[in-house]
Amino acid sequence: MTANASPEQPVSASAEAHGSDATTRPAHVHESVAEATRDIADVSAGEVISTAAVHLMSAAAVKCGLAEDGPAGAGAAYLDLDEARKLITALAALVTASAPDLGDQHARPLRDGLRSLQLAFREASPYPDARGEGPGEKFTGPVS
Repeated sequence: MTANASPEQPVSASAEAHGSDATTRPAHVHESVAEATRDIADVSAGEVISTAAVHLMSAAAVKCGLAEDGPAGAGAAYLDLDEARKLITALAALVTASAPDLGDQHARPLRDGLRSLQLAFREASPYPDARGEGPGEKFTGPVS
């Protein structure tokens, strides 16, 4: 911020182009963004990829009915195989594409978790997909 800058800064051109209805942002917002940018700059790409994969795995596990909160069988209340399919497919694409860059030590647990989710999906499905047609199998190949 310059010496004569006001505490509020104009919204960037990109924010205006995306239909932001705000015309200014307080200085503390800019400082928060700068701090978040510095924090992200300190994290390796492998950590970001792994974190994204873990979030996808967690969400897919819940959507496959594997949640362990509440009374026995409560996980089934969260069963949503359509959503699980999307999450598992996204996870498969991420893991497959990033595995060469992550190295075997980091990619193996992600592949193992992915495979477990693919099998859990098949088990939870009342009409299992044909071999090679399950979620993410276009990226991983058939899972059995």
